[in-house]
Amino acid sequence: MADAPLKGLRVIEMGSLIAGPFCGQVLGDFGAEVIKLEDPKAGDPMRQWGRTKPKGHSPWWPVIGRNKSSVTLDLRAPEGRDVARALIATADVVVENFRPGTLEKWGMGYDDLASTNPGLVMARVSGFGQTGPYSHRAGYALIGEAMGGLRHITGEADRPPARAGISIGDSLAGLNAALGVMMALHARQRTGKGQVVDAAIYESVLTVMENLITEYDLSGYVRERSGAILPGIAPSNVYPTRSGELILIGANQDTLFKRLCEAMGRPELATDERYRDHAARGVNQLQLDATIAGWTVEHDIEALLPLLEDAGLAVGRVYRAPDMLKDPQFAARQSIVEVAHPVFGTVKMQNAFPQLSDTPGGVRWPGPALGEHTDAVLGAVAGLSAEAIAGLRAKGVV
Repeated sequence: MADAPLKGLRVIEMGSLIAGPFCGQVLGDFGAEVIKLEDPKAGDPMRQWGRTKPKGHSPWWPVIGRNKSSVTLDLRAPEGRDVARALIATADVVVENFRPGTLEKWGMGYDDLASTNPGLVMARVSGFGQTGPYSHRAGYALIGEAMGGLRHITGEADRPPARAGISIGDSLAGLNAALGVMMALHARQRTGKGQVVDAAIYESVLTVMENLITEYDLSGYVRERSGAILPGIAPSNVYPTRSGELILIGANQDTLFKRLCEAMGRPELATDERYRDHAARGVNQLQLDATIAGWTVEHDIEALLPLLEDAGLAVGRVYRAPDMLKDPQFAARQSIVEVAHPVFGTVKMQNAFPQLSDTPGGVRWPGPALGEHTDAVLGAVAGLSAEAIAGLRAKGVV
């Protein structure tokens, strides 16, 4: 990755769990030098997360810790904060996701750090942002997803709100933070000054909520849970097949719906007054879906897929991890890569996205052992002698 787009960018990651570290993961994937500071006693809790523990190790850590150097440092100790300041003085970016006010309490707020490094960009990821009456509340993804509007519209209409199955609020906040870092670095090229990127989880969810606010403002309509469909967008749903698998079909445009009708052997449906245009299909969505399901369930998915693909329709299976690992599209684009690992031998994980044509990102190594790079980084970057590092280690600071 000699030509990685962020090569030469130094990032100090101070944070744990998902939201802040996901920002560091994204930056590291594209070549940034990410130095992760971890508590000497236990490290990032992500080292312990996961429903399974193959060979006694978390399958989470190789992913979110990838492409990072691990340095143990107790930021609660004055000596630890002194070392952190020395590292940050050499950095382009700091990523943190402590509760707002924590760094200020330690004398490490943005103004303090920028006084010796005016070009510093600090990405601050939190539940509610650095300002406002909720800023000091604990903010986890489930709260941000609820306040941002995602939870209320997720799930079946007759059941309580569901979750996505992943901590999507955390990942969206981390992604927003990485995008903000790129914007701030671009601005720094003009001004020479760094700035704070304030990424709140609830706002990161809100930003992908399409027209939810505007629709209510203009019409009073409150979007509700609708299960596998979007109300008024038809046909676009999952349908049963004779082989037992579900098939997804999207044919809500008039031209696509006509092709679907022809593939079904029911061309007359395209001119039926109930389905003849987008609005009519929306009004009669449930009836139309029942008609399509009655056709798909008479066929195996292996027959339906090529038939509908040849008709130019958006169609596919509902994938699980095993399906991804054997799919030729994933293989052709190297969407999943296999990385050498000291415990697992090799480990498969998603690649770096998006794909760049000339300076792509990639996975150089999986999440490192706790403190694996402490001596090397503190010596080369912070300028500490071996004796000084040994002294800090004796005090439990590193």
